[in-house]
Amino acid sequence: MSLPVPSTIDEAITEAIAATQRALDDGYRRIQVELSVPEIALQAQAIALEFSQLFADQGLGLRIIFPDTGAAALAKRDWGEVSFQIGDLGSRYTPIDRKIAESDQVFLVVSPSAVEVQSVEKLCELAGDRPVILLIPQLEDVSIVGIGYAARQLRQRFLSTLFSAYYFRPLEGAIVLRSHPSPWQVLLEKGEEYELLTELPEKPVGEALERLLMESNNPQEPGSESTGPSPKRGGIMANLNRFLKALSQ
Repeated sequence: MSLPVPSTIDEAITEAIAATQRALDDGYRRIQVELSVPEIALQAQAIALEFSQLFADQGLGLRIIFPDTGAAALAKRDWGEVSFQIGDLGSRYTPIDRKIAESDQVFLVVSPSAVEVQSVEKLCELAGDRPVILLIPQLEDVSIVGIGYAARQLRQRFLSTLFSAYYFRPLEGAIVLRSHPSPWQVLLEKGEEYELLTELPEKPVGEALERLLMESNNPQEPGSESTGPSPKRGGIMANLNRFLKALSQ
């Protein structure tokens, strides 16, 4: 059985919050939530505020951490008085270990990039058993910072410790979806609904994903109709287009 497919960004965020809670309940402490949508980082601050309610409701000591002091200052200005702490990942002069406190019980890191990967890894070390949740991380592009073997190994080693509680990637006529505890799923657009193509134990990316979608478009039996993604821009893609248009206004 396939997962319910969110038709809007708001629905995806709601399910991502629920999946994060399930992962925490199951004992995971290094969690990432990925919404692989163009320009979604522009809404990272608003999404982080929605996630904060998950921990506020439980009375936990939450610290929301932004990549730099500018983003943290902007959140403090926009949010006003809140029940949690707001900070940043630090810098060469003020490292991350001077940016957190013993009273912090949960860390929510907002849209960290490959530039901050060392600080994020250090935060995870300092956190110990305390949960660290990476919201809309941009850590996988190992070419952004450092081309040496040591730099690549650092990012690859750290990424392997992260657990994907929620992943949402809409494509043209298809969606890659994971919501803990379900496996990774690839779904094809069929009219107004989505049909499960396959379930996988690991994240489908690159050539493996392309091959799955290509095979769905090229059935083996002669004369059979294609069961691949629809070429029309409907459903979730249409909603995303409206979402992105609203961002630019």
